[in-house]
Amino acid sequence: MSLIISNKTLDKYFGFLWKLDDTSKRKIIDKLTKSLKSKEKSSGKTSLYGAWEDERSADEIIKEIIESRINKADFKSF
Repeated sequence: MSLIISNKTLDKYFGFLWKLDDTSKRKIIDKLTKSLKSKEKSSGKTSLYGAWEDERSADEIIKEIIESRINKADFKSF
């Protein structure tokens, strides 16, 4: 997930960064460059295939979910 900010917000950040010494600016540039390179390597999609491990079948899981639901009509008023 990426955060998109407006030009006005970017200008505020730049106003703060402008005051930094050259070494600090270079460090920020380096970190930003590395973050761009790492994003280029990844496809941007997160694979969740195989993330869920369970001994039950899909039908058993679905049945358990349905059975665990609470009907609003079952609640008694306070």
